[in-house]
Amino acid sequence: MSNLLNRLIPNFFYFNQELHMEKVKVQEIAEQIGTPFYLYSLAQIQKNYQEYNSAFAGYPHLICYALKANSNLRVGKILAGQGAGVDIVSGGELYRALKSGFPARKIVYAGVGKTKEEIEFALKENILMFNVESLGELEIIANIAREMNCSAPVAIRVNPGIDPHTHKYTTTGKKENKFGIPLQQIIPAYEKARKFKNLKILGIHCHIGSQIVTLKPFLDTLRCLLDVISELEKRKIYLQYLNLGGGLGIRYKDENPPTPRDLAEGYMSLLKGRKYTLILEPGRYIVGNAGILVTKVLYLKDTRRKKFIITDAGMTELIRPVLYEAYHEIIPVIEKKRKKIVVDVVGPICESADYFAQDRLLPEVQPGEFLAVMCAGAYGFSMSSTYNSRPRVAEVLVDGKNWTIIRERESYADLVHGET
Repeated sequence: MSNLLNRLIPNFFYFNQELHMEKVKVQEIAEQIGTPFYLYSLAQIQKNYQEYNSAFAGYPHLICYALKANSNLRVGKILAGQGAGVDIVSGGELYRALKSGFPARKIVYAGVGKTKEEIEFALKENILMFNVESLGELEIIANIAREMNCSAPVAIRVNPGIDPHTHKYTTTGKKENKFGIPLQQIIPAYEKARKFKNLKILGIHCHIGSQIVTLKPFLDTLRCLLDVISELEKRKIYLQYLNLGGGLGIRYKDENPPTPRDLAEGYMSLLKGRKYTLILEPGRYIVGNAGILVTKVLYLKDTRRKKFIITDAGMTELIRPVLYEAYHEIIPVIEKKRKKIVVDVVGPICESADYFAQDRLLPEVQPGEFLAVMCAGAYGFSMSSTYNSRPRVAEVLVDGKNWTIIRERESYADLVHGET
């Protein structure tokens, strides 16, 4: 079990048979604040960011953390303090980013459905740029900028038609995906953009998907963009920023994804001295293995055909297993010799799809014990819901031997706030 932890999350380990995050016992937090809750390692977040940032040292770049992965204000503040920028996809994320301390001039704004109010908000705050996803959006941004008597900084997002070989719901650069402007329309889009006096063309953007575990799709994407840039330069359209998106995968089970250094070396081999400011948009890589979901075993159930471990967390807390068929390791918070059994780990939600694991060989546990669902720092709490009128859970940050609640557990009163 310890080897597994070292492989997945270096700042999690068993000591005296108790699971620790950094220097804090997970069991003690669970006993004090109750379950379920998310638990994050400050040291791991910082380590992951610095690994990504240092990989591109020597080449002009900006790491824009994908806020959608984990939008907690304290997590944002940690990364803003490290010098990161931020990738946002809504007005709410813009508000969170500013509250977290990210400078507006380090904010890039993607998303296929930006509203007039959101565009106005971003222009007032003077963000670095919009990643424009359609010709209609291009025109709307230009019109709003004209009404506000300002210049709107834009990059245009290309849909290159590249398959990243990840789950179908996390691909964003295939021809059938809703994101970006198709490759064959991209040159006309830039030609249209430069006709608007209130648009400032700064760059080009592409993001092909999430949890990508091979290097080839990234390099194919860059080759595609460089071809587009060469064609633009023939038309005297010169770009300052080359935004290559995010999507670098992490290890959930037995994957062996490339490292940020692998990615940087691959990119540099293709850029060959061409000077742009690179923008990278990692999210999962920064926070994914920095967090766990802690849950309590409520009941054991044996139907003769199936054995179930029923926990107090479910798909309302972590939807990835059912939505993306995602694998998360599940381990007892207390390590001891146990018989192993084949079980489904399920939650209390009134859906048959409410599970964390199916037909999984796991150590036998008893009601009242705590389990840790590993590598849950990305797309965990940020995708949680109040379905079945379940209050959202607490979030806790560990820093060395200290821990702090960085989001209070919601109450029943919170569930009906604003209703009449």
